[in-house]
Amino acid sequence: MSTSTDIDLTALQDSAANVCRLMKAMANADRLLLLCQISQSEKSVGELEELTGIRQPTLSQQLTILRDAGLVSTRRDGKKIYYSISSQSALAVMQVLYQEFCGNV
Repeated sequence: MSTSTDIDLTALQDSAANVCRLMKAMANADRLLLLCQISQSEKSVGELEELTGIRQPTLSQQLTILRDAGLVSTRRDGKKIYYSISSQSALAVMQVLYQEFCGNV
């Protein structure tokens, strides 16, 4: 018996796959540090290196993963590249994580 409150299994599976991709991209300490900084405001690569202590080439590698996952976007100003959050889902998760784990730090 089917009712209007039944869950669309295919849609639920698609949503679960999307959440898994998001969590996989975020499931790294360096990437979480970067997202924490970028979620506060747009940051240049140099600022991110200084704020997080993550050095090249690790910084570039982790930013590339975040960009490829669609979580951050870039803006070039001369020789500087700036990163900002481009995923509202990632921003929402970062806000919860910040509140739960960083609020008292």
